[in-house]
Amino acid sequence: MSPLLPRANGGGGRARIVGIATAIWAASIFLSRLIGLVREQIIGRTLGASRQADLYFASFTLPDFLNYLLAAGALSIVFIPIFLGYLERGDDKRGWHAFSVIANFLVLAGTLGLVLLFYFARPLTALVAPGYTDPADVDTLVRLTRIILPAQIFHLVGGLLSAALQAKNRHLLPALAPLVYSAGIIAGGLIGTQYPALGADGFAWGVLAGSIVGPFGLPLAGCIRSHMRWLPIFSFRDADLRRYLFLSAPIMIGFSIVVVDEWIVKNQASYLGVGALSYLQYGRTLMKVPIGIFGMAAGVAAYPTISSLVATGQVKEAYDLLARAIRLVLTLTFAAQICLTVAGFDAVYLVWGLFANRFSVTDAQATATVLGFLCLGLGGWATQTVISRGFYALESTWLPTLVGTIIAVLMVPLYVALRIEAGTAGLAIASSLAIIVYVAVLGFLQRRRFEREAAARGTTLDRSSALLPATLRLAAAAAIAIGVGLTLRIGLAHWLGGQHALVVILRAALLCSVSVGLYAVLAYLFGVADVTEVARLVRRRLAGRAAPSDRGGSPDGG
Repeated sequence: MSPLLPRANGGGGRARIVGIATAIWAASIFLSRLIGLVREQIIGRTLGASRQADLYFASFTLPDFLNYLLAAGALSIVFIPIFLGYLERGDDKRGWHAFSVIANFLVLAGTLGLVLLFYFARPLTALVAPGYTDPADVDTLVRLTRIILPAQIFHLVGGLLSAALQAKNRHLLPALAPLVYSAGIIAGGLIGTQYPALGADGFAWGVLAGSIVGPFGLPLAGCIRSHMRWLPIFSFRDADLRRYLFLSAPIMIGFSIVVVDEWIVKNQASYLGVGALSYLQYGRTLMKVPIGIFGMAAGVAAYPTISSLVATGQVKEAYDLLARAIRLVLTLTFAAQICLTVAGFDAVYLVWGLFANRFSVTDAQATATVLGFLCLGLGGWATQTVISRGFYALESTWLPTLVGTIIAVLMVPLYVALRIEAGTAGLAIASSLAIIVYVAVLGFLQRRRFEREAAARGTTLDRSSALLPATLRLAAAAAIAIGVGLTLRIGLAHWLGGQHALVVILRAALLCSVSVGLYAVLAYLFGVADVTEVARLVRRRLAGRAAPSDRGGSPDGG
């Protein structure tokens, strides 16, 4: 079991359940990122960096806003404790009563929001993508938005159904849901390729179909098998609904930079030329792979243990574990940043450009440039998923949202200025700066909060758990490694130039190996604790393997 997972208080049975659940979700996250990359690959190869692609990506802004407004991202965190509390007391009837009231509220509120956004889609698109002024472009954007909008209702209710299954330790169907969703988009796009007149509409219809079958259909089937009782009841006076709304309020009301960054980027990219938003979206897709694998996995694995330690008053131990998880995520994501920067063109070309007619070498170069600047904030995007869970463990949901909202408001002028000054690269830089500022402020406030909690219990946090020194050392090692890697790339232009598949793969492998190897050596020399600890373990393991032969003497028995 992962060292970040809690020990079972009730013996091997609970530990086995946690281990199985962790394995299921780890596999789901990995496969979801993989199939998500395949999905974006098909979109890129079908639509390229065209205006159709720009409009398709922009059409998600209003649906995502509805999803965010109803706190869909907080469903599992907020609902599971409510539902689980009744199950643990053996009151399944009251648990399904709470589910019914909350689910009916979500259906009612979601339907009302859907109707309003559907009706006002045309004037609202002028706000979310003001740069698209051609009447034909506006018509396409409105049509795509209206196709995708109903999918959010299925995501909302499906999220609640998934949370109910997770509370019963039935994780397989919720874990499969995002995979089926992506498969639906892929199927819609492939069908669309048989009818070129559909364009991006095929992918949009795939979004709707995938949402019905995956995020909604699979958990619904699981709940029906679990004897779900979804009752036609509703009351604003219900205590469970009020608790749900109170806990979700920070997410519903606030507009943290974590969420609105992508909205701002899409808004500003609409002022740029054809393909600008596509370059940013394709770059973000590649950046999300290490975010999901490292950041999300560490956050999901560490959260139960951190919450348990805080609940039992072991605040110092909780922060030590939190800091260790963050350092681990930073160490890995800096390595990923190095690869995506020095071999960014190769990664982009392999995914979207190889054997594709709609995605040119010029498109790959533009996307790689954007990717390099987006990756400046890769560590921030990955660690915020862990840091936020530290606040959840302290039952502090308002502070991260408040900080994120303030930073979002303050950073909007920077997005505008850098877009005017440097186009897509400027927007990528603004995005990275915004998340770095957010994580730095949040990390500082989080340590102060844990220090106060520890002092109240008569303990203090270790200086060794401070994150800034390790972060600066890792950043310095990464910067040097990137500089060397980019220099090596220039030197390889004569020997490993061109876009043949084998050449691209060899070039990427060489650049990543040399650059990441140098990064590891520099991090060790700079005294990064986690890297030096790994080095000691490796030396100990090698020494252990060498010892038997040393003890066995010479072949002749001397």
